[in-house]
Amino acid sequence: MTGHLRSWPIVLALSVASAPLVLMYVYLFVDTVTNAPPGSFVPNEFTLEHWSFLWHTPRGRPSIWRVTLNSLLFATSTAALVVVISSMAGYVLSRLNVPARGFFLAGVMVLHAFPAITLIVAIFLVLQVVGLYNTLIGVILVKAAIDMPLGIWLMKGFYDTVPWEIEMAGIQDGASRFTVWRKLVLPQVKPGIFALALFAFLLGWGEFILPQVLAPGGDVQVLSVYLASLIADDNNFDMALFKSVGLFYMAPVLILFFFFQGHLMNIYGGGTKG
Repeated sequence: MTGHLRSWPIVLALSVASAPLVLMYVYLFVDTVTNAPPGSFVPNEFTLEHWSFLWHTPRGRPSIWRVTLNSLLFATSTAALVVVISSMAGYVLSRLNVPARGFFLAGVMVLHAFPAITLIVAIFLVLQVVGLYNTLIGVILVKAAIDMPLGIWLMKGFYDTVPWEIEMAGIQDGASRFTVWRKLVLPQVKPGIFALALFAFLLGWGEFILPQVLAPGGDVQVLSVYLASLIADDNNFDMALFKSVGLFYMAPVLILFFFFQGHLMNIYGGGTKG
């Protein structure tokens, strides 16, 4: 009880500091479901006209549900690739005495240090050569490759915290190294896997540059590119539609963070020894 009383000034200060941001989002939502007279900021009528893109496809644009499905496929596939490969590579670097292990770990961090924008021209040319330009699978592979170095490093940290005795017991009982990893070690790092999956999904959901450059076509367009296209045409700019689509795009992120914020914070809990 005393601890809660001591923390109330911090809670109060954070609440006051975040109040303008909360009020901004509240007003933004109210603004998308109301109309205001010209020159006034006070709404005077309720309307769903600004959300009509959910049941009516604007002329010259792809369906919002097709774009949303593309975004889900992009973010989910990217997260799956990052988690599967990182969980295996992290174990190898944490537990096995592979040649040039330190050099490889340093290389992983160097690769992560390169911003995607510096590699975009080379990636664009490679995808064109292999025939994956303007395809969802091409941009998924690129995004997963860019996020993978961080995933490998983080999973190595989680594996470092698992006691060796768990593996030794399995090996002494005659289990193979793969069985030990799958049945004994992997369950010990479930919080890390869940956090990495959620983190990779959010990175994929918020990605803009890669889909914009490598998959700009309407059939493979994702929500970030769709949202940007709404303000690309100055002659037909619809601010109400832009705000409504922006809230639609932001809603899954807020829902995920609200329900899984504890798991997301676990991504920083991996060990650092080794």
